Amino acid sequence: MNSLNAITRYINKKISSQFIRNLGWLGIAEICYRVLRLGLVVITARYLTPHDYGLGAIILAVREFAITFADVGIGAKIIQAEKKELPHLCSSAFWLNWVIFASLFMIQAIASFPIASVYRSKEIIFPIIVSGIAYLIWPIYGIQKTLIQRENRFKVIAFTDTIQFSLAGILTAIFAVMGMGVWAFALPIVLVAPLEIIIYYKYHSWRPKEGFTTLYWDEILSFGKNILGVGLLKTLRNNLDYLIVGRLISVEELGIYFFGFNAGLGISLSIINAISSVMLPHLCEARMEWSEFKHRYLHSIRTIAMIIVPFVLLQSSLAPIYVPIIFGEKWIPAIPILIIVCLSAIPRPFANAASQLLIAIGKPHLDLWWNVIFTSLFAVFLFLGASSDFILNTVLDADTVKSLTLMVGEHWQVIGIALSVFLVHIVFLPFFTIWATRYVFPKKV
Repeated sequence: MNSLNAITRYINKKISSQFIRNLGWLGIAEICYRVLRLGLVVITARYLTPHDYGLGAIILAVREFAITFADVGIGAKIIQAEKKELPHLCSSAFWLNWVIFASLFMIQAIASFPIASVYRSKEIIFPIIVSGIAYLIWPIYGIQKTLIQRENRFKVIAFTDTIQFSLAGILTAIFAVMGMGVWAFALPIVLVAPLEIIIYYKYHSWRPKEGFTTLYWDEILSFGKNILGVGLLKTLRNNLDYLIVGRLISVEELGIYFFGFNAGLGISLSIINAISSVMLPHLCEARMEWSEFKHRYLHSIRTIAMIIVPFVLLQSSLAPIYVPIIFGEKWIPAIPILIIVCLSAIPRPFANAASQLLIAIGKPHLDLWWNVIFTSLFAVFLFLGASSDFILNTVLDADTVKSLTLMVGEHWQVIGIALSVFLVHIVFLPFFTIWATRYVFPKKV
């Protein structure tokens, strides 16, 4: 009986962990969203062509780059700030948000023309411009959302994300069935953005009470410059393979690659992003108590391992079965890409946790330097993968190349890109995770 009680207390202690609860709320939101999205992806995969997917990948890549420029450290600064600084800091950050997002909208609208020229697809100009309208909505509720995150009320964020992403997914499917093509990627996020205003205004009482001010801007930008640099490098890595495939191979091949990447890594990245969202406030709460700070980090690493590793292995092993059944046989060529990229997810959350650890101790510049190194390595590996056609034709004879093509299919160039993504992540991210952990927690501590 005593043993049973001890086990019960241990389980209750684990469940009561703030990190587990926050991750649980975001995890539940992701599960609900992904269950719904599974049916929606089936619809879009059957009604959209690889060309549509390729154009959609371009629009989403442009949007991701723009959003990254908005992350100048405002959220991280508010989360880390002392309570007495919050009133003036939040007011200043509110106006800084407006300047940043309005600028991004104008820049994206102008950039749509050269982007369309690079990819030889004028049809994406207007969708790129329209998708940027959401930037003019986000500053209205941005401070409320960050304060809710600071207060560890991730239940509200999980609830909001579930509604927003589910509705956006439904609209995407409807637009795909209606034959709207690339607009299925551009319109939904704009149409659902106003919902966040209603929800976050309901669940947080903060309102802008001061007029336009630049107070704290220097402090925010000084704090956030390294975070912005890291974000830009991560976004470049997340989209560099899309840019290379779309420009050097074809938009159709980009569609195959984009589908395989999202079907294989989409769910895993959602879990990884959920972990990153709860990690920083979870660590910052204990940064004044070193033993507790270390315990929280190491416990979070163990939790990540228990979640991500079994999930990724299960998903990748079942891909040959569920892809043709659920998405249709036209996506069978994407199965090797799906499996390879899916496996690259395993080391990612550990490296993200290590990045949050460095930010929590006030060393974001170390994370920035690592990301410069890793992005450079990533680019080299990708260009080697993209050059696989030239390399193989140079090294191997024509009969061997023909046999290889018959073995892996006509999409082996994008498979080479996927292999490059896998190798660079599986080799270098564990190195960074171990180094950052030992840097912060040397053995003598």
